[in-house]
Amino acid sequence: QVRLVESGGGLVQPGGSLRLSCAASGNILSINALGWYRQAPGKQREWVAQITTRGVTNYTDSVKGRFTISRDSAKNMVYLQMNSLKPEDTAVYTCNAQRPVYVGSRWSSYDYWGQGTQVTVFS
Repeated sequence: QVRLVESGGGLVQPGGSLRLSCAASGNILSINALGWYRQAPGKQREWVAQITTRGVTNYTDSVKGRFTISRDSAKNMVYLQMNSLKPEDTAVYTCNAQRPVYVGSRWSSYDYWGQGTQVTVFS
């Protein structure tokens, strides 16, 4: 089992910055990727960014150049630095961890989720 606890959300004006943190605990060695998702009111959950155990990062197009995902393996932490925030970034941001699983005849992923933290960008 893996437990994820987010922190760092809040209110910010457009153009501002926030840093989200996610503390991971439990069976961390089973995880091969950590990431962030977000869900705005009335919308489906959206993938935002991911970092693998090898340090490879990926971002959804709408946050490229503005958000940076990083991890501190020694502390079992993953961060999301969000700069140049826009009102459309307003959402509940949730930390995600993926554990590879072999199902049937192929590899897949099992997801762990945090409880989420609210980010509100207001004018």
